[in-house]
Amino acid sequence: IPFSSTTKYQISIHAMEEGYCLLAMKGAPERILARCSTICTESGTQEMNDEMMEICDRACTELAEKGERVLGFADLVLDNQYTKEYPFCAEPPNFPRKNLRFVGFMSLIDPPRPQVPDAVERCRSAGIRVVMVTGDHPVTAKAIAREVGIISYEEVIEAFNINTIETLPPNLPFAKNKAIVIHGAALRDMNDQELDRILYNFREIVFARTSPTQKLHIVEGCQRLGEIVAVTGDGVNDAPALKKADIGIAMGISGSEVSQQSADMILLDDNFASIITGVEEGRRIFDNLKKSIAYTLASNVPEILPFLAFILLNIPLPLGTYNNKIQRN
Repeated sequence: IPFSSTTKYQISIHAMEEGYCLLAMKGAPERILARCSTICTESGTQEMNDEMMEICDRACTELAEKGERVLGFADLVLDNQYTKEYPFCAEPPNFPRKNLRFVGFMSLIDPPRPQVPDAVERCRSAGIRVVMVTGDHPVTAKAIAREVGIISYEEVIEAFNINTIETLPPNLPFAKNKAIVIHGAALRDMNDQELDRILYNFREIVFARTSPTQKLHIVEGCQRLGEIVAVTGDGVNDAPALKKADIGIAMGISGSEVSQQSADMILLDDNFASIITGVEEGRRIFDNLKKSIAYTLASNVPEILPFLAFILLNIPLPLGTYNNKIQRN
């Protein structure tokens, strides 16, 4: 079963030399741990009790707080009926996917480009709000957002479920000088009014563990508030949001063909800072165009008005009258 942004895990089945088949699963740690009943330790396989689950959660959080992307791994020795001749099917799965053995975590460091923090600051000074929408773990997303400057406030509200959203006061002063990190589970249970309230009140927002449908929902929410929305994306799942946005920007190097066809622009170097450079150049061109039009009107209007007065009001042209006087003299 290939990885998808909906299930957030990948499954592969391997025929071992000993004659049995081994199921291997990797994906989001919380999705993997939820399917495990045992854990692999130094002393062997043990039951996954509450204490072990707490240790795993704490280890995952510690890695995520460093801005690292964490993957969970698990396996399962299949029964004798699942041999290599067994007709395994992915849709729908016809093999066990529960009571797995948790094997461990693996963390990946994918640091943001050095130009991104400066680009985010330039966006903020230009009146552009940067909202982070990612499939990463909320703790990882918050760490990366703080590293690049998307989150600058000290106080961050973490909304992992709809109950946190419902307890937030509806007024703007409450959200002043506060950032918010919203889990995909909370976003799934929010209605349009609650989403609009979050988008309107908070200036620094991070959406984590989101699905493609939720990305589209966020774009629609920003547009309901009258915002002009630009979306960046590189995967097939980003295509609906790219197409719905006022400006869809696909990655030229890592972007899929579907995302590039759905976008309005293609970022050739996959660098977020290049978008800001393009915005600056576009605003400069627009400003120069306004100055050019103002100069043209200022010089041409005095020349046009006498001719309009001559045609509409039959007032003689000043230059023509002066020439006639010279000829009579």
